Amino acid sequence: MVVKTSIPLVNLQRQAQSYRDAFQASFADLLGKADFIGGAAVGQFEQAFARYCGAQHCVGVGNGTDALYLIFKALGLQPGDEVITSTMSFIATAEIFAPLGVKVVFADIDPCTYTLDAAQVARFITDKTKALLPVHLYGQPADLTALQQLADQHGLYLIEDAAQAHGAKFAGQRIGSWGTAAAFSFYPGKNLGAFGDGGGITTNDAELAHKIRMLANHGRLTKYEHAVEGINSRLDTLQAAILLTKLGHLDAWNARRIEIAAFYHTALSNISDLKLPQLGANRSHVYHLYVVQTAQRDALLQFLNAQGIQAAIHYPIPLHLQPAFAHLGYQAGAFPHAETLSQQCLSLPICPELTMAEAEDVVKAVKAFFDNHP
Repeated sequence: MVVKTSIPLVNLQRQAQSYRDAFQASFADLLGKADFIGGAAVGQFEQAFARYCGAQHCVGVGNGTDALYLIFKALGLQPGDEVITSTMSFIATAEIFAPLGVKVVFADIDPCTYTLDAAQVARFITDKTKALLPVHLYGQPADLTALQQLADQHGLYLIEDAAQAHGAKFAGQRIGSWGTAAAFSFYPGKNLGAFGDGGGITTNDAELAHKIRMLANHGRLTKYEHAVEGINSRLDTLQAAILLTKLGHLDAWNARRIEIAAFYHTALSNISDLKLPQLGANRSHVYHLYVVQTAQRDALLQFLNAQGIQAAIHYPIPLHLQPAFAHLGYQAGAFPHAETLSQQCLSLPICPELTMAEAEDVVKAVKAFFDNHP
């Protein structure tokens, strides 16, 4: 018999209370300066986050979706160009291309790591392809060596969708420093999250960083002189201050996620109908989400939720089957690995603030379900 509990997927309230004094000091400093847009904290965070990622430049923007859009806008992609990306992601990865007139082309995932499969990508490269956009899904980097080799072979940009993988590494090098540029989201629930929307772009290309910064600020050269038509997408000073405060804790928070994931992995490894996340070669996983698979996913989700455990699904419909992309003509069965994952994936609670007692309760509940559903 499982005792009903209350365990959220992510406990933002607990984090806010634990670091309350530090956050209030950030607020006080901001109120004293009243530099709410373009304040000192923005530049300080950009410099600190670039150093953290091992990149030369960081540009803070309004959100992770804008980060992706601005990268491709700044690269000068034209109508009719194509970008290949993973079909297993949040829609933000792909919805940014329509305003640019660029065609998104989907490819399947590696069934072990859930990230973009370079062998599948190679099938779809044409003379219209201009870029590859791997998604570091759930906190695990894609195979950046294989994808970079493809990009180099065909003269393509390699852009990282790093929205879920702050601090992860591939071959000992942090994501955000590979390829041409990387897009980050600082949505509150991310491993590094703001108190509202926020995003960032890292790159080693000074000219690209300059162009992105200009595009994000109305295409501005000087206060009332605009070189191009841009958009309004700025990381505001409040969010930058919070992110700067949190950045120093990110490695410790990621280490705690890894510790919880290791506990889950050991405790749940003997359940035959439960597939646990696998770590690919040369990668560190920062477990933005701990995603298991089971053919009994919906029943398990209902059971856990009934016990007060907020498990969730990320994501139930792969992008190629979303109504928004019906015009592309994809059919069910096109990408079997992603489709299987979407039908079987379940995210268990994980965050740095999760106690081991709570993790044990999650394990007990999962085991109780399978004891009654062999």
